[in-house]
Amino acid sequence: MNKTTAWFLACRPKTLSVSLSPVLVGTAVAWHDAHAVLWLPLLAAALGAAFIQIGTNLFNDVGDFLRGTDTPGRLGPKRATAEGWLTPGTVTAGAWLSFALAFLCGIYLVWHGGWPIVAIGLASLAAGWAYTGGPKPIAYGPLGEVFVFIFFGLIAVGGSYYLQTLTLTPMALIAGTLVGIHAAAVITVNNYRDLDGDEQSGKNTLAVRLGRPAMRCLYTVQMLGPYVLLPLLADLGWPAALPLLSLPLALKLIRRFHREAPGPAFNTILAASAGLQLVFAVLLSIALII
Repeated sequence: MNKTTAWFLACRPKTLSVSLSPVLVGTAVAWHDAHAVLWLPLLAAALGAAFIQIGTNLFNDVGDFLRGTDTPGRLGPKRATAEGWLTPGTVTAGAWLSFALAFLCGIYLVWHGGWPIVAIGLASLAAGWAYTGGPKPIAYGPLGEVFVFIFFGLIAVGGSYYLQTLTLTPMALIAGTLVGIHAAAVITVNNYRDLDGDEQSGKNTLAVRLGRPAMRCLYTVQMLGPYVLLPLLADLGWPAALPLLSLPLALKLIRRFHREAPGPAFNTILAASAGLQLVFAVLLSIALII
């Protein structure tokens, strides 16, 4: 494993769309309301969101290894620290570098958007570190799905909208809710797959607390919830139905989630769930701008 490939895999590229989708949707809502796009804030927001997610992923990589959660025999994709591709110190340095790059993007965004962006940026960086770091990591408790819903849904969409308009509207929060529910489903897949190993290592995720039958129901609700809530965007007219084009993919993923035995097959379900969120977000964005 060469270093370039190791770093690429450590960043978890298959799920980076989870941080980019809400930026796209928030900007599309702003276009719907203002009929204009501020391209530099859009670019800075997208880069900042991606760097925060990459940094969070790297902290998660090294944090799970140091706590003994990730081992070479884990069911999920191989992790750079656990496999020995990169040292814990190197991965930690990479995580801080990612956060530093996000902070640099944030300097411009704060200049543009003011103190609300300071609060959003600092909260996002702190939450990204606390997801696996600190004495009580978010990922080691039952609130992982809630964390993702808030930061990769409401805050990311609402913040992206605010950067374009310097205001916040109910439609932006509704759109953030739709995107955030699908983002939370990605964490549900991850925790469902790793339930047995997490339970053994003392990682009390929501899946460990509730068990597999309840998590299968939760994933079904997360997959279908955004489609059920689409009537909240009825003011858009017929374009509000465009995201329904992705419903067959959601139904296919629900069937796979219920039928597949927990194991490596869930790695593809996880990536496909992130892909569904991106497709849904793109269709929703088209509905907002046409």
